[in-house]
Amino acid sequence: MSTEKKEIFDRVESILQTQGFNIAAKDDTRPWGGFFVIDETQAQDFANQYFDGIDVDNLRIGGKLSPKILIVAPEARLSWQYHHRRAEIWQVVEGTVGIKRSNTDEEGELGEYGPKDQVKLQQGERHRLIGLAGWGIVAEIWQHTDASNPSDEDDIVRVQDDFGR
Repeated sequence: MSTEKKEIFDRVESILQTQGFNIAAKDDTRPWGGFFVIDETQAQDFANQYFDGIDVDNLRIGGKLSPKILIVAPEARLSWQYHHRRAEIWQVVEGTVGIKRSNTDEEGELGEYGPKDQVKLQQGERHRLIGLAGWGIVAEIWQHTDASNPSDEDDIVRVQDDFGR
């Protein structure tokens, strides 16, 4: 892991701990960056901190929201993907990131988003998070769309992936 990547992960982890969040999981091994998963019981606190207090009860379908912080490296991009069992809400926390969206397998135009910008991705909507000039930090909440079968990391349909996954 590069020194720069380690520093940003350490800084974000320290911020999350200072804010009182329990980190349920951390993955800093992704080729595009990585993520932190926050304890599900803190979903409303997470929404208050990162989503201007959006009422998570209105989002709960499967009972879970799977709050996460995504960290995307400069010039890296996540797979062009969609999900069968979740919608997502992203809010940029730090940096400027690119997001492509489309309702088909063909990538849409690149949109640039900065701190406080929020994007709501519908179930089945194709999307890709892209690092631009610097590191990007994005808060994410999953809105599970099937209460009897909540989404998980296996609910990713990759249309295109730079890393051959």
